[in-house]
Order: sequence, then C-alpha cells, then structure tokens
Amino acid sequence: MKHNGRYLTMQNTTYKEARRLRIKRMVFWFKNSLPGIISVLGVIVIWELSVRIFDIKEYILPSPSASVMAIITYWNAIRSNLLTTLYEIGLGFGVTVLISIPIATMISYSKIFQKTLYPFMVFVQLIPKVAIAPLFVIWFGFGVMPKILMVFLLSFFPLLMDAVAGLQSLNPRLYSMARTMNDSEWKFYWKIKLPNALPHIFSGLKTSISMATVGAVVAEFLGADSGLGYLLLRANGDINTKLLFAILVVLCLMGMVFFMIMGFIEKKVIPWHVSQRKNLKDDGTKKSDFRATA
Repeated sequence: MKHNGRYLTMQNTTYKEARRLRIKRMVFWFKNSLPGIISVLGVIVIWELSVRIFDIKEYILPSPSASVMAIITYWNAIRSNLLTTLYEIGLGFGVTVLISIPIATMISYSKIFQKTLYPFMVFVQLIPKVAIAPLFVIWFGFGVMPKILMVFLLSFFPLLMDAVAGLQSLNPRLYSMARTMNDSEWKFYWKIKLPNALPHIFSGLKTSISMATVGAVVAEFLGADSGLGYLLLRANGDINTKLLFAILVVLCLMGMVFFMIMGFIEKKVIPWHVSQRKNLKDDGTKKSDFRATA
C-alpha cells in the first residue's frame, strides 16, 4: 500500500509538472505573439475609424466590419471557390516538393548537374510568369493543369535554392567522419546530409507555400471558371468592393494558416535545431520540465 501511495504521489507530481510546463508554453507563446496581435488590431482600428470619420464610400474602401459581414453574406460562394483554389495549391505544391528535393540532391552531388541544371533553372526563374500563363491556357485549356503549372513555377525555385544551400552546407569534418565509418552513401545521405539540410529546406517550404498561393490566384486571373482568383475578377467587374476585400481577407488568412502549418511541422521534425532550442530556452523551461512530460 505504501508503494501504491508513493506511485500515485509521483504520478500526481508528474501531472502537475506537465501542466505547469504547458501553461509556461502558452504564456510564452502569448508574450511572443502579443506585439504582432496589437499591431494588427491597431491597423484594423485605424482603418475602421478612418472610414467612419471621413465617410468613405463602401465602393471605394469598405470598413473591416463591412468586409467581415461580406464574408458571412457571400460565404457559400467563397467556400466553393476556396476549395478549388486549395485543390490547385495542394497539387502544385506537392509536385514542387517531389521534384525540387531530388533535383537539389543531384545538384549537390554532381558538378555536372550543377553546371547544367542550375543555370537552366535560373533562366526559367527569370522569365516573367505572367507572360507564360497565357501559353499554358493555349496549350492545356482552362482546366486544372495550367493552375498546377503556375503554382509549380512560382514555388519551385525558392525551395530549390534553399535545399541546394542546405545540402551543400555540410561540415567537411562530418563528411570525413562518415567516410571513416564506412557508411554507404545512401545511409550517409539519410542520416547526416538530409537532416543537416532540413532547416534550410523548411525555410524554403515556408516561402514556397506563400508563392504557391500567389501562383494559383494569378493562374485563375488569366483563365478559370472557378477559384478565388476567378471570384476576385467577378467582384471587380461588378464593382463589388466588399466582396473583393472579403476574398483578400480569406487569402491572407489562408496564407497565414499555411505558414503556421509549416512552422508546426518544422518544430516537430527538427526540435534539435538551434532556432527551436533557443525558443525552448527563452520560455524558461528546464530539463527537469521535459523529464516530467515523459
């Protein structure tokens, strides 16, 4: 009975420590987010007051409250077109990840690929994407293919650049150590080279997912019968400024959600990186706190 009582006491202590750690993290997140929240709220308040004080017409500049009401009013139309845009972003960004990482790996391993593929990728990046988009419509019609290609073109190069930089930034001492241990090249890549490049890759992913959203909307501008870009054009043609601002708000929120998802995945995949360990250090947690959560 004494052992059972001691076990329950230890279990309660562990639960309290874990709860205290969660509260610390929530307070730390709130403190870090507070300046950004205040700045955003300040802009919204100034915007709202300016529209009301200067009596700006809604067809010129709707207030934030009017934009929120427009989201509620036109939600059915926004939701159906939002799903189309999300589908295009998901496919295009998925193709970007599947193609850019292997190409970056080839460039990092082979000087031949570095001298042939890399300049070609830079050349493609320098071509204005808006100029290419009409060609995609001519070649592939008004279906989903032109949108996927536009998303791919805009999001591919940032991820490729960061992935190449990460794969080529390996400390030569680690490479020499792995060679002395007679590890295979495949094992060396998965256990040393790729993990070392993950911080750069996640940085590229955050940039690429933002560019993917822009690519989908731009492609819908030039030829589509659905999507948020198509709905933006309709709102512009009808001089429905409230709906236009409502769509812009939805696009901004969508981009923020994508960025936060990438940040969350980054924390889970590379908790050992200095940026993540710095955040853990700044929130006041100790090693004993982490043992309590185990």
